[in-house]
Amino acid sequence: MNELCKIIRETVIPNFANIRSSIQTYNRDSLCCGSPSWRWVYHALHSADKWFIDPFVYEEPPFHEEGMDDPDQPTSVVLTDEELLSYLDRIEQKTLGYIDSLTDEMLYECPENCPFTRMELVLRQFRHLSFHTGMLNGQTAAETGIFTEWHSNAQS
Repeated sequence: MNELCKIIRETVIPNFANIRSSIQTYNRDSLCCGSPSWRWVYHALHSADKWFIDPFVYEEPPFHEEGMDDPDQPTSVVLTDEELLSYLDRIEQKTLGYIDSLTDEMLYECPENCPFTRMELVLRQFRHLSFHTGMLNGQTAAETGIFTEWHSNAQS
């Protein structure tokens, strides 16, 4: 594996561990900007699933319905935390497999019909997933006075 891909892999593992900890400790029904927190979890996971690799070659998960990834849109689907964690596991496996298939040179290339380089897609999802993890942890801290465990490296 190339050096940049190795760094990405070692950094994405705690990124997934952090949102996993958030899901295990948050109040799923607590409202954040008018939507239940579980909807924000789904929004973050769906984005990682769709945008980490190639958003233009993507198949929605079987439980997804139109607009469900937007917490402001109503949905008839309600996912349990167990379903969200299972979805996270699938995303993590898929993402790590993808990273393992890359070379450093490929990071500078755009997937076919995608205007963003692979590195841009990776960095955008690091930012997005970390943002929503922090948002959920802030909500948990405000409600409980306890900050969710934070993983800072792959060994955590």
